[in-house]
Amino acid sequence: MMNKSTNRYFISARPSPWLLVGLGNPGSKYQGTRHNVGFEMIDAIAQAENISLTTIQHKALLGKGYVGGVPVLLAKPQTYMNLSGESVGPLSTYYKIPVERVLVIYDDLDLEFAVMRLLPKGGHGGHNGMKNLMHHFKGSREFPRMRIGIGRPTGTMDPRAYVLQKFSSSEREELDASLQRGVEGVRLLTEKGLERAVSTWNQYRKSKLASIQEL
Repeated sequence: MMNKSTNRYFISARPSPWLLVGLGNPGSKYQGTRHNVGFEMIDAIAQAENISLTTIQHKALLGKGYVGGVPVLLAKPQTYMNLSGESVGPLSTYYKIPVERVLVIYDDLDLEFAVMRLLPKGGHGGHNGMKNLMHHFKGSREFPRMRIGIGRPTGTMDPRAYVLQKFSSSEREELDASLQRGVEGVRLLTEKGLERAVSTWNQYRKSKLASIQEL
């Protein structure tokens, strides 16, 4: 458990901290599945920035550290996807982090596989984890999110079964590269702010995709 003096320091830290939340399902059964790419993004940030995820607080696996000199909380709710707000809501309240500094990272069926988008706000898009989180934020849409594309299943496969599939070896390689780009996006967010990150990082992604398509 974190001691009280550490908590007090983090709550009063300047510049103001970010709460970076990855959505997913806990347990080995769900590890490496499409629905857990939010967890994987948090793991990639933790590894890149040498942040240990070793504490359980408010039903989340939690780590504290810095990205670009800015304090961050990394959180992986352990409530299962559909109850994510039961963890994220209390965490943001306890650490006095306003919704506009809570970045939620999650899988998106409507984006092509491994494509990522950083948005300043929005709805839940039918994602059950986001629905529950917005409920605990009193319906607020005013928090940024990073959507990670997992594509849609082909044929008649039920999307509920598809999101619990594990990745193929080729998909795994492509996703790992995308997660590293996500780390770059998070660094831009903490160092330059949300508006700059949304415009610059998303534009870079568009240019990168265009250059690949021209080859």
